[in-house]
Amino acid sequence: MNLPILSIILLAPLLAMALILFVKEENSRLIKSIALIGSGISFLGSIYLVLAYDYHSAEFRWVEQWFEVPGWGIQFILGVDGLSIPLVLLTSIIIFSGVLVSQNLKFRVKEFFALLLLLVAGAYGVLLVLDLFFFFLFYELAVIPMFLLVNIWGTGNKTYAANKLTLYLLAGSGLVLFGFFILYFVSGLNTFNLKDMLELASFSPGMQKGLFILFLIGFGTLSATWPFHTWSPDGYASAPTAASMLHAAVLKTLGAYGILRVAVALFPEGAHYWQWLMLSFGVINILYAALCVIVQKDLKYIVGYSCVSHMGIVMLGIGTLTQAGLNGAMFQMFSHGIMTALLFASVGYIYEAKKTRNLDDLKGLFKEMPKASTFFILAGLTCLGLPGLSGFVAEFLVIYATFSVSYVFGSLALLGLVLSAIYILRILKSSFWGVPSDKSTAPVGVDHNWKTALPQYILFSFLLLLGICPMILIQFISQTSIVLLRGY
Repeated sequence: MNLPILSIILLAPLLAMALILFVKEENSRLIKSIALIGSGISFLGSIYLVLAYDYHSAEFRWVEQWFEVPGWGIQFILGVDGLSIPLVLLTSIIIFSGVLVSQNLKFRVKEFFALLLLLVAGAYGVLLVLDLFFFFLFYELAVIPMFLLVNIWGTGNKTYAANKLTLYLLAGSGLVLFGFFILYFVSGLNTFNLKDMLELASFSPGMQKGLFILFLIGFGTLSATWPFHTWSPDGYASAPTAASMLHAAVLKTLGAYGILRVAVALFPEGAHYWQWLMLSFGVINILYAALCVIVQKDLKYIVGYSCVSHMGIVMLGIGTLTQAGLNGAMFQMFSHGIMTALLFASVGYIYEAKKTRNLDDLKGLFKEMPKASTFFILAGLTCLGLPGLSGFVAEFLVIYATFSVSYVFGSLALLGLVLSAIYILRILKSSFWGVPSDKSTAPVGVDHNWKTALPQYILFSFLLLLGICPMILIQFISQTSIVLLRGY
């Protein structure tokens, strides 16, 4: 009997959440242990997928079909390929690190970890299901806990941020749901099974153009594509650390995943028709958000706008409609997820120690907290594309592919990357290595010990590993990108 590994990955956080609900609030240590075990099981399961996957094939593997709704074309079917496996691994890394980061939480511990596990179960569901009906249900399952996590455990103007985040995400997912129902009726298959649609469905050129732009805007809103991005920095700045990590690394990536999995795969003529728009969105994301970062003083807003800028690299890579571009986009999705999680984990620890995120109050931080500062610096160097770290590989592939399509878009994107280097180096110079101000009222921070630094070590190890050995990831996505482009 084959081990239902995909079901184990999906159910582990849900079972952990159910167990937590039966534990008394006072027993916070047990609650945190259950959350760590549940996320750890999914982590181990995702590692198994990586080690056992045949990357020479682009077919869906470990397919599990559990039940169907007769007459409705709805099937609960699970499967993974070279596109989803890296993102399953990414999700498991982030939730495991997020649980570790939250070990010092003292306020409403039971509800916090239950919601965190529910959120990540929704993310796993989006990546694992091959039925569009359940794809939508799992995505909504991931959005609702984020609203509560920001609204209850957030900081600053958290109610505004939670409402704005939820309204934007629901608007985007509403367009996606509308598109799914259109697919159901016009495909002629009377099914939500994505695997069947990819193999059997055909759409007229006009239908492809209309559906592609619908999904591009719907999924683009979820991935914080300009001009539908404004929910993202506010949500990042107000969310608790673990929620910010999941928000930036996982939820936003699901939008880009949807564009690739549904829009690009099903509508090749529509993608060609709207290629200029994808390239434009990508370049504007990179440039506009980079300029926004330069004027920010709040460290979390800086990271938030930086995330928006780097998601532009993903959109740009997709927009090239080339194998190198898609490889770079998918590599950037993984690298960006780990990098932003490390940035938010570092900012969260610095804020807990210093009670401030203002750059002026953090001058000279490296001398005061060298370990905590080092992790932020390393993530920042990944952000600016330092060779030897994963960000360089992703950016090189995307820029190379963009220049092969358009010198104009390639030059503008390259300018955006230069701006990224400028704002990262400015932040490091003025704050972490700056001269402390006599006017600062921030308390003296306590630096990392090995326990508090463990999640950051885990995250950075992946940035370094993929920077030195990028083929570990590229070998998974190359065959899948060929299949995604077979209609082009």
